Amino acid sequence: MEVHLIDGTYELFRHYHGAPKMIDPEGREVGAVRGVLGSLRMMLKQGATHIGIATDHVIKSFRNSLWPGYKTGEGTEPDLLAQFPLLEEVLTAYGFHVWPMIEFEADDALASAAVKAAEDPRVDRVLICTPDKDLAQCVRGTRIVQLDRRKQVIRDESGVVERFGVPPLSIPDYLALVGDTADGFPGLRGWGEKSAANVLAAYGHLEQIPTDGTPWPVRVSGSEKLTATLRDNWEQALLFRDLATLRSEIPLFESIDQLRWTEPTETWPAVEARLKSAKIHNSRTPAG
Repeated sequence: MEVHLIDGTYELFRHYHGAPKMIDPEGREVGAVRGVLGSLRMMLKQGATHIGIATDHVIKSFRNSLWPGYKTGEGTEPDLLAQFPLLEEVLTAYGFHVWPMIEFEADDALASAAVKAAEDPRVDRVLICTPDKDLAQCVRGTRIVQLDRRKQVIRDESGVVERFGVPPLSIPDYLALVGDTADGFPGLRGWGEKSAANVLAAYGHLEQIPTDGTPWPVRVSGSEKLTATLRDNWEQALLFRDLATLRSEIPLFESIDQLRWTEPTETWPAVEARLKSAKIHNSRTPAG
């Protein structure tokens, strides 16, 4: 048995920028939602059986209180934001198990669902369907992997090391040093992907990196300055790591059987009629 965990927020953004704009009779855009639904229905046709979908019902979380620059919905197109509740309604009506997140983020839900699903001995593989680098921290061997559905690329633990230079458990430390512009925190000045990967490949976590002048066992340009930066910004580095660390203990479902798709619910015909009544307004230029 395979379990597919879908980043509904990523999928909605992806289809918003890649699908035609569709307006329903009430003047609301539904094109992105139609695109996501069509994509998931294709997954079912291709054999997917157990699917869970996480969405950012509110594009804010507890992390916004920890770091004022953390991502919000500011700057997001209104007709895209308006499709979040519709997406949850449509997918639920079609019979999917949906987790709309408010205090936590969709990524936290995916992390929690992956841990829970992997506990079931009937599960052969858990596929976290998103290219988001945050989720790389959840990969475990070949049992919990990432799937980029757009590129059809699967990344297991060796793939994470190949991509980032560090194993999954070091990804939060890596992001603390290099930052994550998508999430709104900058990392530490001077630290780049190569230096962070080389140092963490040797030490694993921030706490193990010497900041007392002890020479590092790897050659990194500007190591003295990097050491000083880490030492002088230690509390900020820990904060950034906390921001990057996904919470994996959110109770989402009791049994993996709850994620098995069977059929649309009784509310689906009315929802389907509304979606089918939408007309193309104009065409978007697909994202590159």
